[in-house]
Amino acid sequence: MWLTVAISSAILFGLAGWWMKRSQMSGGTTSALLLGLYASGTFGFGVHAAFEGSLASLADYRIWVAGAIIGAGSAIGNAVFMKALDYGPASLTSPLTNMNIMLVVALGTLVYKEPLHLTQACGILLLLLSVVLISYKKQIQAVPAQRQWFLYVGAAVIFFTFRNGGLKVTEGWGFASAPILFVGYLLSFLWFALQSKEKNGSTRKSAYRTGLLYGLLAGLFSYAGLQLYATALATGPANLAAPIFATNSLVVAAGAILIYKEKLNAAQWAAFACMMIGLVVIRL
Repeated sequence: MWLTVAISSAILFGLAGWWMKRSQMSGGTTSALLLGLYASGTFGFGVHAAFEGSLASLADYRIWVAGAIIGAGSAIGNAVFMKALDYGPASLTSPLTNMNIMLVVALGTLVYKEPLHLTQACGILLLLLSVVLISYKKQIQAVPAQRQWFLYVGAAVIFFTFRNGGLKVTEGWGFASAPILFVGYLLSFLWFALQSKEKNGSTRKSAYRTGLLYGLLAGLFSYAGLQLYATALATGPANLAAPIFATNSLVVAAGAILIYKEKLNAAQWAAFACMMIGLVVIRL
């Protein structure tokens, strides 16, 4: 059962990333995109928590602390992820940011004593090899914008670890995921609302509306994907559920290659292949 839930979470969360990519390609503003994403996501988690009867747990300050940490990982992670898309192709940026799964796998294996099989270890090695291949090519070109791409991708990996790994920690403490994610998305929405208010005066209305529309769509899929991911963590091993969830990048990468015709050179295709094979092998 948890395997089906984990696969579904990857597909739905991948569609959230796809709408974020569509916003970027359509000229939507990032601030409006993230505002819309966290608005509809907050609504989704709020309704979910009310439906399951866990809203009362909001009286516990620990829910707010956990929500603030996980929300910061999500909000800042998404912000730097969108910046990374400005400097590199989505077909590489999205899979690379999912390398936070290695840290989540380590959390499940070392802290929660979940077994790590040989195939999963091979998958991790393939992911590391992909980073070496991409870094080697980028360093030869020595383009400033590409160095910025590495910086933003690295930051996204760290912050997304707080989100994906944090859900495993709070699940281990016995907290329901919906109210924690509700708090995280609510605080993120308030943060981006303040930023959006400051920038709105100099932003074209059409670009703002485009970003907001695609953000609202992305938020609904983000809610559905993350809620299913939390369910998979609660019912299955984190060192398997997390790698499966990380394959959400396949949705974004496939769309970027098929629809927007993004081109990769030979070294980048080799790195891309290592990432995809690694993400598959690590969940066997």
